[in-house]
Amino acid sequence: MFILKRQDVEISSIQHPKRDQQVPILSYQGQTFRLISVFKASQEEEARALWRELTDNRGKACVLLEEPERFSVWGKIRLEQLDSDTGGHGKTAILVEASILLLQGVSIDIEEFLGARQAALFEKDIAEVLQQKQFPQASSLEAVKYLVSTNPLPAAKIPDWQENHVVILLQELHRLGKAYFGNANFTKQVIYKLEDMPEAERSLFLNWLNQSPLGKLWQ
Repeated sequence: MFILKRQDVEISSIQHPKRDQQVPILSYQGQTFRLISVFKASQEEEARALWRELTDNRGKACVLLEEPERFSVWGKIRLEQLDSDTGGHGKTAILVEASILLLQGVSIDIEEFLGARQAALFEKDIAEVLQQKQFPQASSLEAVKYLVSTNPLPAAKIPDWQENHVVILLQELHRLGKAYFGNANFTKQVIYKLEDMPEAERSLFLNWLNQSPLGKLWQ
């Protein structure tokens, strides 16, 4: 919808009514936008791809803000929408949430097609991976059982992982899924688990996924 410079807009923040967090708000010509994602200056193509996906393909009213040190994408809202809003976390949290949904999807399919015993073994395999790679807040089998079984995962319970943790999890999840199912066809079914996410967040994750080497695994 709009490609704007910093001098074109006003940026402020308001208190989220249901969370202990400040929500960045962009104002332009009487319209209000909230932050969807931030990109480094070197990620201009990625920022423009997300902006085009949301505006051209999904018909959303969005702002692409160009600044010397970064790019950011903002989606139009009415401030009263925050009362029922489920988004608002940053890009890394969205990636983490999406990776956990894929983890849940693989676990569900293993139990459905291979049985509860195989699903329990899968949880142990995932727990071992997270322990070996020293994932924060997920170093026990009990923690993995919680991640696998709790949907939707409360925002306050999303682990404090970084982007590299997401990459490792998706690599190992694909490896284990392929081992359990005997092929990689499971990804086509599991990716539908992302329909549980808000549209803009799902789009952000898929954009990130497709532009990374992981995209070839999770087609």
